Amino acid sequence: MTHVERVAAREGRPAPWPGWTPAALRDALAARGITAPWEHQAAAAELAHGGNHVVLATGTASGKSLAYQLPALSSLLADQRATVLYLSPTKALAADQFRAITRLGLDGIRPATFDGDTAREEREWVRQHSRFVLTNPDMLHHSLLPGHARWGVFLRRLTYVVIDECHTYRGVFGSHVAHVLRRLRRAATRYGGRPTFVLASATSGDPADTASRLTGLPVVAVTEDASPRGAVTFALWEPPLLPPDPGPEPIRPRTAPDPLVGQDDAQSGGTGRRSGTGADPAPAAADGQPAADGQAASAGIVEATGYGADDRVEADGDRADDRVEGDGDAGYAVELPPVRRSALRETADLLTEAVVAGTRTLAFVRSRRGAEVVASMARRALDEAVPGLGDRVAAYRGGYLREDRRAIERALLTGELLALASTNALELGVDLVGLDAVLICGYPGTRASLWQQAGRAGRSGGEALAVLVARDDPLDTYLVHHPEALFGRPVEATVLDPTNPYVLGPQLCCAASEAPLTPDDLELFGALPAREAVAALTEAGALRRRPSGWYWTHRGRPEVDLRGTGGAPVSVVESATGRLLGTVDPGSAHVQLHTGAVYLHQGVSYLVDRLDLDDAVALVHAAEPDFSTHARDVTNLSVAEVREYVDAGPVGLFLGEVDVTSQVVSYQRRRLGTGEVIDTRPLDLPVRELRTVAVWFTISPQALDAAGVSAADVPGALHAAEHAAIGLLPLMATCDRWDIGGLSTANHADTEAPTVFVYDGHPGGAGFAERAYATAAAWLRATRAAIASCGCESGCPSCVQSPKCGNGNSPLAKGAAVAVLDAVLDALPDSPVESLTRRPASAPASA
Repeated sequence: MTHVERVAAREGRPAPWPGWTPAALRDALAARGITAPWEHQAAAAELAHGGNHVVLATGTASGKSLAYQLPALSSLLADQRATVLYLSPTKALAADQFRAITRLGLDGIRPATFDGDTAREEREWVRQHSRFVLTNPDMLHHSLLPGHARWGVFLRRLTYVVIDECHTYRGVFGSHVAHVLRRLRRAATRYGGRPTFVLASATSGDPADTASRLTGLPVVAVTEDASPRGAVTFALWEPPLLPPDPGPEPIRPRTAPDPLVGQDDAQSGGTGRRSGTGADPAPAAADGQPAADGQAASAGIVEATGYGADDRVEADGDRADDRVEGDGDAGYAVELPPVRRSALRETADLLTEAVVAGTRTLAFVRSRRGAEVVASMARRALDEAVPGLGDRVAAYRGGYLREDRRAIERALLTGELLALASTNALELGVDLVGLDAVLICGYPGTRASLWQQAGRAGRSGGEALAVLVARDDPLDTYLVHHPEALFGRPVEATVLDPTNPYVLGPQLCCAASEAPLTPDDLELFGALPAREAVAALTEAGALRRRPSGWYWTHRGRPEVDLRGTGGAPVSVVESATGRLLGTVDPGSAHVQLHTGAVYLHQGVSYLVDRLDLDDAVALVHAAEPDFSTHARDVTNLSVAEVREYVDAGPVGLFLGEVDVTSQVVSYQRRRLGTGEVIDTRPLDLPVRELRTVAVWFTISPQALDAAGVSAADVPGALHAAEHAAIGLLPLMATCDRWDIGGLSTANHADTEAPTVFVYDGHPGGAGFAERAYATAAAWLRATRAAIASCGCESGCPSCVQSPKCGNGNSPLAKGAAVAVLDAVLDALPDSPVESLTRRPASAPASA
């Protein structure tokens, strides 16, 4: 343990029931043990009842549900014609809220869930009879709004729209949801509805502004938490250093003589990212000649990201990607050589000890495969100690079938299960009464998520334990040794940008397909950006101008994916039986479900026989291979447009649009336990393209020479600085390193200078690069501190190595990276970019 933070218990401050609360509702709540609201619940309810749009942003288990239930249910009881729409980011949360409202037993409310799991025959009943419909943004977008005429009566009587866990609507997903809500407002107005919006959020920075950008309405924030809270002990835990391995070195793949850039068989951790220079054993330098030792090719050293592989939450309750951390254990993802004990194994051991002690525990793991691995290791260890005890541990993640998810939820609530290893699927407000402890395997990317996950423990008011287990990662290492960066600091603001043209254009097409767009509608969707987008869509033929407005010109509806997963999920089907095991989002299918991949499901291993992308199905068979698989891809980056830049003499700081292309070209099979590479097998999968936003800095060769960085060390210095910068960006923006990618090169073709790029892994960008640009000096100072303070000699996963490096973390020059960052920081003023002299958007790609 590197630090223990104790959060003191807090007494609650009750308030009287609002005078307008119906007696039937007060009696029903009293029967459930709620005798009075807390002050923040009453304040938010009063605002909503008065017609004010309101956001309640308080801590986990602070009772936010009652704040919107009070006005919503009161309106339904007072007016037998009124309706309420409830939106949650996950099906699990909507199901939990449905159970809570049903248990109140109020007459005439008729709550019903309306999501992808709702049977067709039930949907008509919901539309005609339910007065409290619980759904998610996906169903609103794909079903309710396109069929708004059938929902006309419901929309005309719509009194409240409840948006639960609104802090999850960030990045590209949040920007899409912002327009879905504007389309909902437009449809309700069309039928005469004027709903009040009530939003519930975890504690976040500037919740009123975020809620206003999400809804397009003025929103009042209630942030003073008056609920009681049990004491919380929060420990920061760093796995120990491993002793030197006396055994033989793991066998590595044979490499070409030049170990630097673009090697077809270069090692990589995590997802097996590799250089964007293709498979040539001797990559070309900028002048077209083979790169000399110590030189990087023009395409550079790439740390790629899955397009859209962010922390977003799917409707079934999980993040949409499955990036496996480089600290994986049991051969699932092996760093060569290991530096610290695996965070996955450390978490599994702590989970095992918790179960033996009878402590009800939830372990949050960052990837789907990681959750499966932790649960499997804990079950195995428990069964060795007490046969059968392993049955009280399970994994929980997205991609499971509905019946499997519900069975696991019930088993946890009833106590049949004592522990779960879960992705962020259970981070949100599902009521898990009675949990004692939470283990967090790896920093979840934001302080908001960290406290949300920690808040899962102690929900019944008792004392709680939370443990953050650090991965061998620059950010995790920085945080466990700098607890002041976690405790006593405000949480981040939620980042979303409804003006993102990659979001705005498709959403305007959706709106036009529902009803012709009018000039007044364009004000609703963003005024000037909307007018410019409509003009471009009209010129492209997607819309047609008529006196009554702009019309959608095509016969079918626009195909718009809110979550950026790239289309319909890929079904995982057992070849022999035809049984559907689960689903994987298409953005991750190339990595997880390529032919020959090992796929894990509830502790059982399967081998992929065939991936059919046209039919969105992967055929698998059960197997127990003695190897794991790791996909490898080729990535390239080019500058498309510079939006603005700062001229700081020998250093240039830029913000602009870039084109990133990626293709999974092969996969490695690695021996379980040792990480020995058995072979590398080719794959033939389509290229994926991404236009996104990047921040990058250039530094002149003369400045590098003056800083004492030799020409031979330049590629390794930039590469190390890029890795650490990506790892530390979550301190400044609401992202984690899987949201972003990067590239470093001693001479990029577009900038004609030594350059480090960091880009958003989402079409059109997600606001992370803009945040990095605005806080560049503070971001790079933290990066420099993380590298310089690490006790290793030449670089390790705690400072400059990356779990998803496309070049096997080679070359890296730790000391030279500090010198590069010193030179950059000396040139950049300490003040924010806002106060610096900016250049016009037509500026060149390099200073």
